[in-house]
Amino acid sequence: MSELQKRQIQLEVLRYNPETDTAPRYQTYSVPCLNEWVVLDALNYVKDHIDPTLSYRWSCHMAVCGSCGMMVNGEPKLACKAFIHEYGDQIKVEPMANFPIERDLVTTVEDFITKLASVKPYLIPKSDQPISAGEFKQTPAELKKFKQYTLCINCMLCYAACPQYGLVPEFLGPAAISMAHRYNQDSRDGGRDQRQEVIATDEGVWECSFVGACSEVCPKHVDPAGALQQVKVASTIDWYKEHLMPWVKK
Repeated sequence: MSELQKRQIQLEVLRYNPETDTAPRYQTYSVPCLNEWVVLDALNYVKDHIDPTLSYRWSCHMAVCGSCGMMVNGEPKLACKAFIHEYGDQIKVEPMANFPIERDLVTTVEDFITKLASVKPYLIPKSDQPISAGEFKQTPAELKKFKQYTLCINCMLCYAACPQYGLVPEFLGPAAISMAHRYNQDSRDGGRDQRQEVIATDEGVWECSFVGACSEVCPKHVDPAGALQQVKVASTIDWYKEHLMPWVKK
C-alpha cells in the first residue's frame, strides 16, 4: 500500500479466552487500512500481521455465508459489508449481542440451530408421489409469495438486534419464524399444521413485540418483522375458524 492510500484506524476489539480470562476485555490495534476495505479486512490484517491469537468466524467475504456477523460500533453487521469509509478513525468490534461468547468474536449459536430445526425448515410434500409423476410445478405468482424469505443466510444478525430475544431466551426468534413462514407459503408444502404447533405459541410469534429491529439490520432485506406479522394474522384467523366457526375448514 502506498502512503497516500493508507488510513490508520484504531480497531478496538473485545477479547475473551475462557481458558485464561475471568471476564471479557478490550484490546486496541492500530491498523493501516485502504479506504475500500471492510472491517473483516482489518481483522484479517490484525490476524496476519499483529496478533495471530485473535479468533473470529468468516468464510466467503461476499455477504453470502453469514459467518462474519458481529457488533460494529454497537450495531449488528456482517464484517464483510461494514466498509471502513463509513466509520471514523476508531471502530469498536464485539461479538454478536444476545449470544454466549465462546472466544473473542466467536459466539455459541447452538440455541439458534435448535430453534431453526424445530420449525421443520424444509418441504413436507402434501402427498407422496412417485418420481415418474414428475416435478411439483409452481407458477411465478406462487413463487413470488415466498421468494423474499428464501434470501435468509442465517447470519443471526436479527437475533443480535432483537430486544425480545435478549429478554426472553425461549423466544424462537425472527429467522426461525420467517423460515417457517417461507415454507408455509410454498404451494408445494403440506407441513403448515406441524409448524404452527411450534410457531403459534407464547414462545413463538406471540412473543414478538414488533420493534422491527430485525428487519433494519437484515443484510438481505428479508424483512423478518413483516413475516412475523403475517404469521400473527394467519394464526389469528386459524383461532377464529377453530373456536367461532368450526364448520369452516382451514
